[in-house]
Amino acid sequence: MLVLPVIIVVVALLAGVHWYVWRRLVRDTTAPGGLARRVGTVAAVVLPLLSVGALSSGRVGAPFWLQQVLAWPGYLWLATLLYLTLALVVGEAVRPLLRRVLARRAGTVTAAGTADAPLVAAAVGVGVGAGAVVVDGGPQAEPTPDPKPAAGLKPNPAAGLKPAPGAVLQSEPKAEPATDPTAEVDAHVDTKADTAADTATDTQLRTVAAAGGGLSRRLFVARAVGGAAAAVAAGTVGYGAYGVLRGPRVKRVTVPLAKLARGTHGYRIAVVSDIHIGPILGRAHTQRIVDTINATQPDLVAVVGDLVDGSVADLGPAAEPLAQLRARDGSFFVTGNHEYFSGADAWVDHVRELGLTPLRNDRVEIAGFDLAGVDDIAGESEGQGPDFVKALGDRDRARAAVLLAHQPVVIHDAVTHGVDLQLSGHTHGGQLWPGNFLADLANPTLAGLERYGDTQLYVSRGAGAWGPPVRVGAPSDITIVELASRQA
Repeated sequence: MLVLPVIIVVVALLAGVHWYVWRRLVRDTTAPGGLARRVGTVAAVVLPLLSVGALSSGRVGAPFWLQQVLAWPGYLWLATLLYLTLALVVGEAVRPLLRRVLARRAGTVTAAGTADAPLVAAAVGVGVGAGAVVVDGGPQAEPTPDPKPAAGLKPNPAAGLKPAPGAVLQSEPKAEPATDPTAEVDAHVDTKADTAADTATDTQLRTVAAAGGGLSRRLFVARAVGGAAAAVAAGTVGYGAYGVLRGPRVKRVTVPLAKLARGTHGYRIAVVSDIHIGPILGRAHTQRIVDTINATQPDLVAVVGDLVDGSVADLGPAAEPLAQLRARDGSFFVTGNHEYFSGADAWVDHVRELGLTPLRNDRVEIAGFDLAGVDDIAGESEGQGPDFVKALGDRDRARAAVLLAHQPVVIHDAVTHGVDLQLSGHTHGGQLWPGNFLADLANPTLAGLERYGDTQLYVSRGAGAWGPPVRVGAPSDITIVELASRQA
C-alpha cells in the first residue's frame, strides 16, 4: 500500500532536484538557443534516466551486460548530483555577497573613469573648455572669459563636434613653402593619432558601462558559482571513487571478553562485510579483499552479509577468489539483506562450494568460545530470518559467545540470549556524507565498538559500496578483531 506513494515522492524529489540543477548550471549560465543550452538540457534528461536504469535493471532481470553499461554512469551521476546540489545550495548564500563585491568594484572603476574624463576628452579634442566640471560622469562647460579662439586656429569640421568656448580642437597648419614635402605627412599623422585616441576613449567608456551593468554581473556570478560547484562535486566524487577502487584498509580492534578462556587470548577474527560484488565491483574487487585478509594471517574469517548484488549465474565467477581465503579455523558466512534480493539459498550453496561455512541460525564450537550466526531479518519475508533460540538457546552460557549478524538492530536479541560480542555490518558508516546522519538514526551503532549491557557490538563500515562506487567520510575497512581474555 505504501510503495506507490513512496515512489511518487521519490520521483517528484528527483525531478525537483534536477530542475534546480538545470536552472543553476544551464539556464542561468548559457544563451537561449545556444549549443551549450541544448547540450545541458539533454544531459539533464538523459542522466536521471540512466540512474533509474542502473537502480532498476537488476531487479527487473535485465541482461547483465546491460546492467554493467548502465551502472557506471547511472550510479556515478547519483553521487555527483548529491554533492552538486549541496554545493549549489551553499552557493545561494555566496551569490549576493559576490554581487555586492562586484558592484562596489564597478562603482570604483566608474568613478575613476569619470575623474579622468576631462583629461581624456582634452587629449582627443572633445569640447571640455577651461573651467569645465564633471557631473554624474559627463563634462559640462562653463563660460570662459575669452570667447575668441586663439590666433591662427580654427574648428575642424571633420570631427563633427562643436567647440566649447575656449576649447582648441585642431591646429591649422602654418603656411609652408610649396617645396616643403613634410607638411602633408605631418597632417596625415595628426589625423591618424586623433582617430586612435577617439577609439581608445570609446572603448574605455564602453568598458566602464559594462562593468556597471547588472546583467553582466548576474551572468558572471552564475558562471562562477556554477563552475565552482561543478568542480567541488567532481573532485569529491573522484576522490570517493578512488577510495573504493583501491580497496579497503585494515583496522585493528581489541575486545576483552570476561568469559574467554585464557588459552584463546589474542585470537584474531578478520571481519569483512558489505563486499557488494555486482555490475561495478567484480572479480578484481573480490581478489583485493581476499589478498588483504590473507596478508593479516587471521585465525578465523567472518563474512557478515551483503556479499553480492546479483545472481549466482551473473556473479558466480566474480566470487570465486573467496575460495583462496586462508585461516586456521576456517571462513564463515551469514546472509545479509541483499542476498535476499539475489537468491539467498543459491548463494548459500555457492559459498559452501567455495569453502566457506554458512551459519544459518546455527553455531560451532571454537577453542575457547562459541561462534554463532543468524540469518538476516530481510529473510522474514521468505519465511526465514533470524532464530536466536535455535542458534543460542541450548548452549553453555559459561562459555563466551560471538555472534555473526548482518544488521546491528538485532543487538537487543543478542543481549537477551547472553551474547558477549556481536559482529555486524550493513551501515556502510553512512557511505556518502551526510548520509551518515540518516544511517545513525536507523541503527543503534553506526560504526565501531559499543557496549549494550554485558554485550559488546562491533560494526564494520564494510569493504565495498552499494550503488555509487563512492565513499565520502566513511572509508571502507576490513577489521581484525583481537579477543582478549581477562583471565590472562
